[in-house]
Amino acid sequence: MNLLEIKDLKTHFPVEKGIIFPRRVGEVRAVDGVTLSLRAGEILGLVGESGCGKSTLGRTILQLIPPTEGTIVLGGKNLAGLSGNDLREARVDFQMIFQDPYASLNPRMTVFDTLAEAIGAHKKIPAGEMPGRVAALMEKVGLSPRFVKKYPHEFSGGQRQRIAIARALAVEPKLIIADEPVSALDVSIQAQIINLLAKLSREMSLTLIFISHDLSVVRHISDRIAVMYLGKIVELGPAAEIFEHPLHPYTRALVSAVPIPDPEREKKRQRVILAGDPPSPLNPPAGCAFHPRCRYAVEACKEKVPPLEEFGGAHEAACIRVREISD
Repeated sequence: MNLLEIKDLKTHFPVEKGIIFPRRVGEVRAVDGVTLSLRAGEILGLVGESGCGKSTLGRTILQLIPPTEGTIVLGGKNLAGLSGNDLREARVDFQMIFQDPYASLNPRMTVFDTLAEAIGAHKKIPAGEMPGRVAALMEKVGLSPRFVKKYPHEFSGGQRQRIAIARALAVEPKLIIADEPVSALDVSIQAQIINLLAKLSREMSLTLIFISHDLSVVRHISDRIAVMYLGKIVELGPAAEIFEHPLHPYTRALVSAVPIPDPEREKKRQRVILAGDPPSPLNPPAGCAFHPRCRYAVEACKEKVPPLEEFGGAHEAACIRVREISD
């Protein structure tokens, strides 16, 4: 059963010129027609270059940014149609873990106050029960309850991210979106946080969207991976399939950049180097947005936007030449 259903989701930001009499001169198409579904308990890795729209997609799903068009249905409720108290009540079902744990935590609040505030925002808990609830959350993320009276600056980066995870878990949400949750951490700490999120997802049946620019990070935690390019999903499929048999030329380039821990294999493999920079979302190219950088592009790629098509095993790609370049 699908917990989350996203259909034709668009998030466009208007670009205006003029101070006294501003006029609209264009729009940035940060998210441009995303259709996606997630099963309950599934972990989806969302990857792509910086500026591809993955963080905007996450924030739009959580209604931190209002969508321009489309529907976001979570547990049978269309979030895109909610506002005010209705949206506030719905937030108990979804939470976010931000990239910078220090910036996302209030430096003037102790850990206890931070977690107690999150719990009390949606649930009426007797004051006598709150210390026990907070202590249980601390233990769940691998921190000692004796640290509850400390402030964020007294913790390391990895510990702060654990506190941020505990805050997201405080209301027992159905969906958590983790936006680059390990990119600001040391490599050894990254592995600990990824393992923690995977463990919590299994134990609590959490549905998780893990956003990252690094495919090597998401491969160990994700059930499926969605690859974004210029506001659109260009490939979607099981994590193992994405790594072993990438279909889209853009995904092939990303996978080829992931280091292999075997020196001999690393020496022999061929890297796919993309030409140029990603086009501007203010003025995306016609047809397939990737065609200016694609070595397989033909004239038809410039004329029609390719839809996501299934190529077996629930593996989808948005490229009209998949079968030719796979031979």
